[in-house]
Amino acid sequence: MNACIIKLGADGDVLRTLPLAKAIHEEKKATITWITKGDISTLLEGLPYIKRVITLENIQEIEDESFDILYNFDVDEEALELAEVIQSDKKYGFYDADGYPVAYNSGGEYYLNTMFDDDLKKTNKKTYQEMMFEVAEMPFKKERCSLKLNKEDQVYAKSFADSHTLKGKKIIGIHMGSSSRWPSKTWHLERVQDFIQIANKKGYEIILFGGPNEVDKHALLVEHLHNAGLKVYRNDPRNTKREFASLVSLCDLLVCGDSFSLHVALGLGIKSVVLFFVTSPAEVETYGLSIKIESPLLKEFFPERSNEYNEQLVKSISAEEVMGAVDKLHNKT
Repeated sequence: MNACIIKLGADGDVLRTLPLAKAIHEEKKATITWITKGDISTLLEGLPYIKRVITLENIQEIEDESFDILYNFDVDEEALELAEVIQSDKKYGFYDADGYPVAYNSGGEYYLNTMFDDDLKKTNKKTYQEMMFEVAEMPFKKERCSLKLNKEDQVYAKSFADSHTLKGKKIIGIHMGSSSRWPSKTWHLERVQDFIQIANKKGYEIILFGGPNEVDKHALLVEHLHNAGLKVYRNDPRNTKREFASLVSLCDLLVCGDSFSLHVALGLGIKSVVLFFVTSPAEVETYGLSIKIESPLLKEFFPERSNEYNEQLVKSISAEEVMGAVDKLHNKT
């Protein structure tokens, strides 16, 4: 059986859709072609249950192909239109109807409803993976997929560790990046600085993770830390997705939001403390590898006011509470 999966973005959602590919490959004996966009595609390479990865830039490669089954797990406009164009005997997931996403099958209706019904969004207790398995009309067995670092990735990580003499040290990674869509999704820099001061006293080294959107904020944070006599290490904001993942692999533990970095850590089997300010903790499956900390103000903002910035909100989780979760995970066997 030839199966096609469409999942274009966001990057973290691409990674947490991987269990579907594995289950479809194993249970339906399917050869998987995955369509995505950008360099997240590189993290899908080398996975044994995905035969081929196609990016939107190379979509012409499959223009004349026909599949036995198509799964579109994405409701972005590009994905919805693509689902209609690709030839397939059977289709699951979503397509465009007069400018609105519509489900091909009944299994996709619940997920769509959570997108447009705030009351359902608030009360929903299903994880993203559970809902996507419903879309595919397959049982969810808490499948977790591992990311595969190749030799080049391992060399890159080793070079970083060697250049900063990090070998054998306790390392916490901190990633507080987010898109402009959710300005209150990230921990306030004052709280991050407080946490780093506490972690430093406990003997932890810190790697600060970020991309192009975090350059200015991180520069300010590093300056404040330097004035306080504290040193942190930083990834290159221009890192590829594979380079980013290789550096996450150096960490004993990650402190992050509901973000791409979390799903990288889960794919690598790394424990994490996850902070939630304006997104649903219930929708995030962490497979017992993480401690979730929910802002006491979350219910005031989620989901109706998730697009607002509020300083009280992003300061509402203390550094001490996060450190307590770190200690608990670090001591957990």
